[in-house]
Amino acid sequence: MERDWKELIARMTLEEKAGMCSGLDFWHLKGVERLGIPSIMITDGPHGLRKQREGADHLGLLDSVPATCFPSAAGLASSWDQDLVRRVGVALGEECQAEQVAVLLGPGANIKRSPLCGRNFEYFSEDPYLSSEMAAGHIRGVQSQGVGTSLKHFAVNNQEHRRMTTNAVVDERTLREIYLASFEGAVKKAQPWTVMCSYNQVNGTFASENVKLLTDILKDEWGHEGFVVSDWGAVNRRDDALAAGLELEMPASNGVGERRIVEAVASGKLSEEALDRAVERLLRIIFMAVDQQKENAAYDQAAHHALAREVASESMVLLKNDGPLLPLSASSSVAVIGAFAQSPRYQGGGSSHIVPTMLDNPVEEMKKLAGHPSHISYAQGYRLDSDALDEELIAEAQRAASAAQAAVVFAGLPDRYESEAYDRSHLNLPENQIRLIEAVAQVQSNIVVVLLNGAPVVMPWIDKVKAVLEGYLGGQAAGGAIADLIYGVANPSGKLAETFPVKLSDNPSYLNFPGEGDRVEYREGIFVGYRYYDKKQIQPLFPFGYGLSYTSFEYGELTLGSREMKDTETLDVAVAVRNTGSRPGKEIVQLYVRDVESTVIRPDKELKAFAKIELQPGEQGTVSFTLDKRAFAYYNVELGDWHVESGQFMILIGTSSQNIVLEEQLTVHSTVTLKKTYTLNSTVGDLMQDPASSQKIGALLQQFGQASGLMSMAQDESHSEMLMAMMRYMPLRSLLAFGGGAVGEEQLERLLADING
Repeated sequence: MERDWKELIARMTLEEKAGMCSGLDFWHLKGVERLGIPSIMITDGPHGLRKQREGADHLGLLDSVPATCFPSAAGLASSWDQDLVRRVGVALGEECQAEQVAVLLGPGANIKRSPLCGRNFEYFSEDPYLSSEMAAGHIRGVQSQGVGTSLKHFAVNNQEHRRMTTNAVVDERTLREIYLASFEGAVKKAQPWTVMCSYNQVNGTFASENVKLLTDILKDEWGHEGFVVSDWGAVNRRDDALAAGLELEMPASNGVGERRIVEAVASGKLSEEALDRAVERLLRIIFMAVDQQKENAAYDQAAHHALAREVASESMVLLKNDGPLLPLSASSSVAVIGAFAQSPRYQGGGSSHIVPTMLDNPVEEMKKLAGHPSHISYAQGYRLDSDALDEELIAEAQRAASAAQAAVVFAGLPDRYESEAYDRSHLNLPENQIRLIEAVAQVQSNIVVVLLNGAPVVMPWIDKVKAVLEGYLGGQAAGGAIADLIYGVANPSGKLAETFPVKLSDNPSYLNFPGEGDRVEYREGIFVGYRYYDKKQIQPLFPFGYGLSYTSFEYGELTLGSREMKDTETLDVAVAVRNTGSRPGKEIVQLYVRDVESTVIRPDKELKAFAKIELQPGEQGTVSFTLDKRAFAYYNVELGDWHVESGQFMILIGTSSQNIVLEEQLTVHSTVTLKKTYTLNSTVGDLMQDPASSQKIGALLQQFGQASGLMSMAQDESHSEMLMAMMRYMPLRSLLAFGGGAVGEEQLERLLADING
């Protein structure tokens, strides 16, 4: 329905306009009843609907309506399946419609800078491309149902420690290539109705007041059409925030925010036109939600639970499978060990906590798939409310394990280990779980460890077990999905969206996380995750993109549409893949790009495309990609834009970031010539490397060499290499000092003027 927003805004009072820029209460936007502007509800996500019941606590943490709890983002990203994430989004949108929720808060696209971040379970990846693609799929799915999303937390929110006050100090290139790129693709490809600003400061300015982030980049450069909402309580100064581009403050400020806006307009500090622009963005989204609200909306809880089971099985990652031990035979006797097998950890803590519509019990689900329920025994093994050892529980677990043909040990991180609002201090499992695994290994050689955790853990026990299944926080149907994978009903097809380090100190942010006081410096720069491990040649426990299957795949020919291209053109890439095993399966094909030689520091390789393909035994398929300029570019700070250097690039196809199976080379020609300005402090080597200046300086260098005696020395092979090295890094002004008067200052100035044009 077409509406005249400006006419509607003109009928509003200053107070009404200012009032719309703050929440009505904890979850609702303000309306203007006399003008027919309704109040709409926004509420927490992102992996399920967390709508508080009427009369519940104002935070809604203790009582919310039942909703399907899907796997959290850490798991979803490990599916590497944009369409699967879209289907989850569709289901979430249906549930929001049934509960008359207009905007679901999420997804979270922040980068996993450190495995210690307490909220990593809610974020997709350490890689910005994978993160943005997963976020875009999620947004498309939810919004296809007429429900908005809120892409969060914009930006550089990579720790929970002092998150409301900390100042994240990050250089411009790193900001663009890593931390903003994670949001950029999602905004441009999927247009989330809203974007949520983070609590923290970015380079000295609160995100809520950061005009560069909220207006210059998000609105003007990326073209975001919706509105920006604060994280709950993130606004520092309401008038400054609105001026910077933050349209909605949440929750209600009890009139404080509105008064500051009114006073700022009255004093001339804030123009009423700026306020009107903010209100127009709010009105567009409010009425988009109202116009698409479905009457008598409902959803099929059983169907959504079945989808949650499918998604969980696609998201889990098989990390180890010696033997292969998995899948287990339905006729095998199995000891299921660990308290998580009866009370699984299936979601993270904090604002994303969902009340599930139903909840699978892993032990019971395994009994359903076993040949007979008596094939499954259970032992608790450890207590969830304490890390202390319980020798009786361990002894019981050993007895069960020794009497079975295999043991499946459920381990992971209890709720208290990772949550919103605080970070972890180590990567260890609880001590009682480590001791349990070691004790079971003393009596049973066939051990499967199933991990339920939101982020990487170290595994000092890994050589004592044959199989490890990373279940992440798999949602309400995790128990059924684990059973499907253990018994081979489903084939593992997930791959890690983050690196698992051998030890915490291997992580690139180790020396600078979580910072000092309210300042954290991102000194590792662009070398986040696998970019760092590759460049430093550090072997992780499990690399980014890694995951095993019950079948096998063989990669065939890698075909490039061209061996030469301009940066304004696109490149078609095709890869043949065959299922060479005996089971149907899915393979994730990963495409990385390497700049062979660059004048700027770049990662060894970067993920630029991926696809998940399903193949029957013996079947061959082709995966196709199209790469554009961004696949080859770095962010040039001086240019203020993405730039491709002319030269050779490698197209790499891998089964993980550290297992490249195919590669081809091509030449990319830049259509942008960077204008270089030289001074007396420019080095001789830089001038000689530049085709535009090398000829012009050549004659001068010959004159200098003859006058200084270096020319005759250079003819001596024992000195020539040393002299060339000395000259390469000599500033141009040094020719005055060492040339014996043969080169004059005016001569150098004329040369520079000629070169610089």
